[in-house]
Amino acid sequence: MISPISFSIPEEKLCAFENVYNCKTKILSSLIPGDTSTYIYHTEEDYYNEYKKSYFATTIKKAGWDCMRHYEILANGCIPYFIDIEQCPPHTMHLCPKQLFVEAKVLYNRFKIKDIDCLTDDDKTKYYALLRQLYDYTKDHLTTYKMAKYVLHMTQFQHVSKILYLSGSTYPDYLRCVTLHGFKKIFGMNCHDYPKIPHIYKSHNVENLYGRGFTYSGLLDNSTHNDNLDNRVEADIKSKYYDIVIYGSFHRGMPFYDLISNVYKPNEIILLCGEDIHTCCYNDALTFGHNIFVREL
Repeated sequence: MISPISFSIPEEKLCAFENVYNCKTKILSSLIPGDTSTYIYHTEEDYYNEYKKSYFATTIKKAGWDCMRHYEILANGCIPYFIDIEQCPPHTMHLCPKQLFVEAKVLYNRFKIKDIDCLTDDDKTKYYALLRQLYDYTKDHLTTYKMAKYVLHMTQFQHVSKILYLSGSTYPDYLRCVTLHGFKKIFGMNCHDYPKIPHIYKSHNVENLYGRGFTYSGLLDNSTHNDNLDNRVEADIKSKYYDIVIYGSFHRGMPFYDLISNVYKPNEIILLCGEDIHTCCYNDALTFGHNIFVREL
């Protein structure tokens, strides 16, 4: 009952594919992971445009293999140049097109020895064919909507209508935030986040958020959160108002767990782990029969 899971990206962040033609001005993006002197983008638009005008963009394993940067590169019509992707464990980033990333490294090695004005029609044909594969794969498998559908499929809960999405902390957590966005896209206010994750809603001030809030913040209308349900969450758990319960990060707190475990069947409780580095002990959760999704598996 342990399944892999990855970060995902809101579909509305995917650029129109036809817009990436004829806008490339550099072989490799100037943004270098880990080199903070290259983190010069103060708006999401400027950050995204850096990828749009680049044929390739470097991405690497940091604390964890999975990284929001991979998805931001893909969403903006750019190909990731993923250093050491061959070393990624088989069940980590399991949902990502890792073999295409390997092919991208080969293609980058062909491009990097040329000036941009010396690229041939054959170079560009090969590039845009691979980019199309990566873009289509992202749209078909790596959006927040598709990731939420994947969780429902793997747990065999495709026909639920109400979800309680619980957090022990409302501090930004990429996996918790983007997966919640996917469930909100499917269920609207019938996926109730408690406590409310303020920064994923449009009315929230996203300044000073981790990563400047790029990609994961300010996405949802306030109408997708029913404030009245906040006042009755404990009573609704007791009456089993919700079909299933999801903990967005079981490392960062599991409110109402004792009550929920007395009301819900074990498999109706879903645990997400989005940590970069963790020493998860899954034995207890597996013994109890919960569904667990792990990012760095």
